[in-house]
Amino acid sequence: MRGEVGVTVRRRVFYIPGYDPFPPRRYRELYRSEAAAQAEISGYRIAVTARPGGDGFGWRAEGVMEGARAAAEIEVLLWSDIVQRSMRQGIFDTYRQLARTAWHYVGSGAIFRLVRLRKGPAIAALYPIAMLLAQLCAALLAGGAVAVALGMLLPSGWAFRGLAIAAGIGVLWAVLWQFRRWDNRLYAYYLMHDYAFSALENGAYPAVLETRMDDFAARIAGALAEDWDEVLVVGHSSGAHIGVSVLSDLIRAGQGPRPGGPVLSLLTLGHVVPMVSFLPRAQRLRGDLAYLSARGDLTWVDVTAPGDGCTYALCDPVKVTGVAPEDQRWPLILSAAFTQTLSADRWKALRWRFFRLHFQYLCAFDRPGDYDYFRITAGPMTLPRRFAGRQPSRAIITRALNAYRDVA
Repeated sequence: MRGEVGVTVRRRVFYIPGYDPFPPRRYRELYRSEAAAQAEISGYRIAVTARPGGDGFGWRAEGVMEGARAAAEIEVLLWSDIVQRSMRQGIFDTYRQLARTAWHYVGSGAIFRLVRLRKGPAIAALYPIAMLLAQLCAALLAGGAVAVALGMLLPSGWAFRGLAIAAGIGVLWAVLWQFRRWDNRLYAYYLMHDYAFSALENGAYPAVLETRMDDFAARIAGALAEDWDEVLVVGHSSGAHIGVSVLSDLIRAGQGPRPGGPVLSLLTLGHVVPMVSFLPRAQRLRGDLAYLSARGDLTWVDVTAPGDGCTYALCDPVKVTGVAPEDQRWPLILSAAFTQTLSADRWKALRWRFFRLHFQYLCAFDRPGDYDYFRITAGPMTLPRRFAGRQPSRAIITRALNAYRDVA
C-alpha cells in the first residue's frame, strides 16, 4: 500500500459519529460536497470515489495538496441502528425518560457543575426538558379547556361528564402527537433521547454500545496490522468519548501501534465528554481519559469552537473531569475559531443554526486557518507531523469541576 506510485501517504480513517440516527451515506455525501468546496477555496485538488472492496461502509479520497499526493480509505463505524432503536420511544416513554434523565443530572449535582463549566451545552441539555414540559402544559391547557367547555354545554350527568373528560384527554393526546410530528424542526424529542441514552446507566456505557465498541476496536486493530502510514480515528460529538474508550481498550489489549507500523492518531471534534464523565457511574470513561492522555504511542488532537453552543469548547476533557495524571500529554486542544475562519456573511448565516454549527468541523471554511478536515483526512501529512510544535489555543479551561473522580 505504501508503495503505490505517486502517493506519499496512505491513510486509513475511521469516523465515529455522534448520536445520529441517519444512515452513513449522509456522511459520504457531506464529505464529497464539502471537500469540493474546500478544495476550490484553498486551491488544492481532492477526489472522492467509491471504496475498492472490503466490508463496512466507506469511500476513498485522494488529495493533491502541499506539493504531494495522498490517498485515504474512510470508513464510518456505525451505531446508527442503536440510536434508531433508542429513539423508538412513544410519547409517554419519552416523558418517563425526561423524569429519569433529569433525576440523574439534578440528583447527582452534575448539571450545576456543567453550567459552571460552559453555559451553552448545559442550556442545550435543559432545552428539551423545558420544551417538552411546555408542550405538556399546552396540551393540558387545550385538553382542559375542551373538557370544561363540553362540561358546560352537555347535559348534567356522569355519562356526559365522562364524555367531556374523554374528549379532553383525546385533545391532550392529539396536541402532544402533533408536537411529536413537528420534532424535525423542534428537536426536543431527539435531544431528549440523546441525553437519556447517555444517562441511561448514569454514565456507564450501555451493554449494547459496549458490544459495538468491541467491534470498532477490532476494525481499528485490523488496520493497525496492515501496511498503512497512518490510522486516524475521528470522533465527533458523542463519538469523541467513544473513540477514547475504544482506543484505550485496543491499546490495553496489546493491539496498539507496532514498531514500523502505521502511526495511530485520534482527532476529536466538538466533544461533549463532561455530559457523561461528570455522572456518578462513568468510572470506565474517566479511567480511559486518564489512560489515553498519558500514552506516548499515539497523537490526540481535540478541536472545538466557542461558537458551537453544543460542545464544551476549549475544555480539556481530562483536566475538567479531574482525572489528569501527572504525565498527561494529550489532548492538544485547538480552536476552530468560527468567527475567524468563517467570513462575516457566512458566520451571520450560520450563527443561530446550532445543529449545523455543531457539524461545521466536517465542513468547508471560507477563511480557513490551520484546521482543515480535508487536509487532515486526505492530505500528505500525518496528524503528529501536521501539528508538530503547535501550541494549544489560548483560554483553555482546565479547572476540575467534577465531583466524581473514581475510575474503573
